[in-house]
Amino acid sequence: MESESFPDCKACGEGDLVPLSDFGGQGSAVHYKAWVCTNPGCGFNLKIRNGDVYLNEPILTDTDRHRRPPR
Repeated sequence: MESESFPDCKACGEGDLVPLSDFGGQGSAVHYKAWVCTNPGCGFNLKIRNGDVYLNEPILTDTDRHRRPPR
């Protein structure tokens, strides 16, 4: 089996940056929509939303997501 190599996180130097994918509004796959550090203490993340790049947005758990007020 071939192992994948991910880039080192430059923010903490301890974790790797791993890609995450999602689905677009029309249901098509959007590959590499986000990159996050594997070091839980770091929290570095880079996300692409509607063509804009966002750095270090807060990372929410399922519990946090349910506590947010509706938009």
